[in-house]
Amino acid sequence: MAFLAFMASSVGLVMGPAAAAAADAARPNIIFIMADDLGYGDLGCFGQKRIRTPNIDRLAAEGMKLTDFYAGSTVCAPSRCVLMTGLHTGHCFIRGNGKINLRPDDVTIAEVLKQAGYTCGLSGKWGLGHENSSGLPTRQGFDHFFGYLDQHHAHNYYPSFLIRGERRVRLRNEVPIEGPFGQGVATRKVDYSHDLIMTDALGWLEEVHKRPFFLYLPVTIPHANNEAGRKGMEVPELGEYAKTDWPEIQKSTAAMISRLDRDVGRLMAMLKRLGIDGNTVVFFTSDNGPHREGGNDPEFFDSNGRFRGIKRALYEGGIRVPTIVRWPGRIAAGSSSPVIGSFADVLPTLAELAGARVPQGIDGLSLVPTLRGNVKAQKVHKYLYWEFYEGGGARAVRMGPWKAVGKSLDGKKLELYHLGRDPGETKDVAEGHPEIVARALAAMQEAHTPSPMWKVRGRRKASKKTRSGN
Repeated sequence: MAFLAFMASSVGLVMGPAAAAAADAARPNIIFIMADDLGYGDLGCFGQKRIRTPNIDRLAAEGMKLTDFYAGSTVCAPSRCVLMTGLHTGHCFIRGNGKINLRPDDVTIAEVLKQAGYTCGLSGKWGLGHENSSGLPTRQGFDHFFGYLDQHHAHNYYPSFLIRGERRVRLRNEVPIEGPFGQGVATRKVDYSHDLIMTDALGWLEEVHKRPFFLYLPVTIPHANNEAGRKGMEVPELGEYAKTDWPEIQKSTAAMISRLDRDVGRLMAMLKRLGIDGNTVVFFTSDNGPHREGGNDPEFFDSNGRFRGIKRALYEGGIRVPTIVRWPGRIAAGSSSPVIGSFADVLPTLAELAGARVPQGIDGLSLVPTLRGNVKAQKVHKYLYWEFYEGGGARAVRMGPWKAVGKSLDGKKLELYHLGRDPGETKDVAEGHPEIVARALAAMQEAHTPSPMWKVRGRRKASKKTRSGN
């Protein structure tokens, strides 16, 4: 069936114009919004009490919350690689932060959807390829790109340039001490990059909305500008939080999240104005858990909700992310699902929605049955797997209600938690369940494919890298 759908989508090759138009109408447009370092508990619809997020909350009220959904990693680059390729961090090419580029033979979501006749655009932070490399978005299936290539560059919300296509676009900001990739702290702050990214995304939608499209919108907020030290939560104004008695940095954090919420509202309003709201499926998520960078205190807002850990941890707070999917008339409004899924599932899910062929050998499973309310038809993972290369290394596996966490990439000592009874991972029960620990170790061994590029660097060097804050 998927193959037939793919063939039918090859406009002009196997069908006439009228049939092709009918096929286009049957396939949804797809928008995938991804916040940067937004915690599970940072949204009102996921329990936040202090920060107002009415537009994202409405998205949840009109769609489905995925309550047991996980990022690809606990830091930026590998999480994005898992998302784009459908391969978890035991198999994907980019398994950690660094100046690494996707290879020409890596298959991305954009390439899969483009084969099915979709126009593919990216506005925001890429993090998987640099200038003049094979990893450029425009060489990985995207027809349009505007934003940041490099993760360190994306720290700076008032950069001297952004990238459009494959060329630099100069901005009015001044960065007197600028790193080799454009990172730094501006002294003249005029053009706020998030606002430029949203303007670009909305303008691109206006141009392409009459044909099937995929918009990947990995915004940069509420990440910090790590180069700015403890004043790194850069935002043009504090808005409704200016008069609170909160610390200034927490005011900025809240303002960044509310600014993102405002722009989700602008995006949804545009879909209605263009008459494509009913045929557009919108995903919203975050690339990993909340951060403690730029002076931010994740405990102030309970940003990880009831979970343990933040960014750079493989406990739930570092990798479980708030996720929403909305598709009017197709996804039940106000619904939620405990289906256990991850970023690796996004590629096959979007492929099925688009009638595209799924690359062989990926780790993800389509979640379309869950989205359509057909729970009995949903395939389930034997396990989910993560490995992390900073701070001496770590790995984790989830098997149904069980979660095992190892503080090394090769050690046999694991912590074990039953997430159904202990979602906060407060009680290690490994000693009482040796058979579950053995299963977890076997799964970890099965999931890991060695890579000469990714080896544990040692705790001292890794901790220094951790402070760089990608």
